[in-house]
Amino acid sequence: MVAPPGAVSVFTDGACSGNPGPGGWAWALDRTTYASGSERVSTNQRMEIRAALEAVTSLPAPLLVVSDSTYVVNCFRDRWWEGWLFRGWLTSAKKPVANRDLWEPLVAAAADRDDIAFQWVKGHSGHEMNDFVDSLAVAACVGQTRSESRG
Repeated sequence: MVAPPGAVSVFTDGACSGNPGPGGWAWALDRTTYASGSERVSTNQRMEIRAALEAVTSLPAPLLVVSDSTYVVNCFRDRWWEGWLFRGWLTSAKKPVANRDLWEPLVAAAADRDDIAFQWVKGHSGHEMNDFVDSLAVAACVGQTRSESRG
């Protein structure tokens, strides 16, 4: 996907202690502008979606959502969501879309805007901002707290 003109990169990540287990999510524009949160019982995939959802609904600027989740990125890059909507939130295998409660508001938020693109980054590869949001998501997962700093 091509980043929209003037897009700001927002980095997102999710973490889970056990799968399912306590989960954490985070997004960050930089080291001073970020948000994170947790759920008592969640999964890795739910937290990845939640991180993107929180970023997209919190940030009004044109966005390039950078995620290490192929699940999140491919949904938009390959437009899986269009098939889900066409089939009434069923997969191509005619099964209910997993995590619909998070996908539905994320798809709605992204589809309502023409200024969002998604990009994949390899996780745990030394990418400074991916490592930063990973640490925020893990801390939220472990601490079950919500923190926010808007620099």
